[in-house]
Amino acid sequence: MAEKGILPRLVMRVTVRLAVRPVLGPGVPVRRQRRLLDALGRIALLPRGTRVVTVGLGGCPAERISQPGADASHAVLYLHGGGYTAGSPATHRALAAHMAAATGVPVYLLDYRLAPEHPYPAAVQDAASAYQALLNSGIDPRRLAVAGDSAGGGLTLALMTRLREAGTPLPAGLALISPWVDLTLGHVRDDRRDPMLRTAWLQACAERYGAGAGLTAPEISPLFGELAGLPPMLVHGASDEILLADVERLVGQARAAGVPVAYRRLERMWHVAHLHAGLVAASTAAVGEIGAFLRKSFACNLRRETCHVH
Repeated sequence: MAEKGILPRLVMRVTVRLAVRPVLGPGVPVRRQRRLLDALGRIALLPRGTRVVTVGLGGCPAERISQPGADASHAVLYLHGGGYTAGSPATHRALAAHMAAATGVPVYLLDYRLAPEHPYPAAVQDAASAYQALLNSGIDPRRLAVAGDSAGGGLTLALMTRLREAGTPLPAGLALISPWVDLTLGHVRDDRRDPMLRTAWLQACAERYGAGAGLTAPEISPLFGELAGLPPMLVHGASDEILLADVERLVGQARAAGVPVAYRRLERMWHVAHLHAGLVAASTAAVGEIGAFLRKSFACNLRRETCHVH
């Protein structure tokens, strides 16, 4: 039986290779990368009825993205990817909007500070301030989730480390999309198969974000930290991305630490293909799976039950 939606997937794959991959090069100035990626974000498709409101979270700008009838007693804090040097609400608005539709709750898309102007720990500080602001607004942590892709996935884990060490209540669940969790790039494979990422670009991003800090610090590369005690998490990787080995190392280490982890490898897909939700059927379905997982995480926490994931 033919794969449903194969033509849009193949067209998008070619588009990513021809339009995005050239932008993500170490020789392209960071400010130009940001402008071009923001422009490419305009081709995304938001679900009908999406409402976008600019808000502030702990002194950091953000967008509150929701659908009609959204349950405002719950929230998802979304941390976008972009190698800690690029990415913005413009690049990730559609993904956050599809996640809002899939969860039925508002998604707060954080516009955290970027390197090289603001290297580590600025992004972690912004994420922690935003999370605390959601708690201060009256949202029960059992009704709160954190999600992120690529660098935003690593930032999600860095945030969890900081919150755990501070004794701050952790959220109900985490959703990590192709998380970048080892900035030393010790296990990154040949990048020719990946239509989006190049190893040289990741190396440049790591240098700009680390800015002299040790890249094995747990808040920079969470694979080198303690994962025990983190909330249940759903992790998505893609068969054709250069970060797959690190994604699967994270899954193994988290499970070994006793963290409930659901993992799925998206076959014949690339890094954060979820960005194309609404345009590519497999991307839309992947975001739908995240929504179902987070809804289950909320329900389990409110019943004070352990969420069984698989």
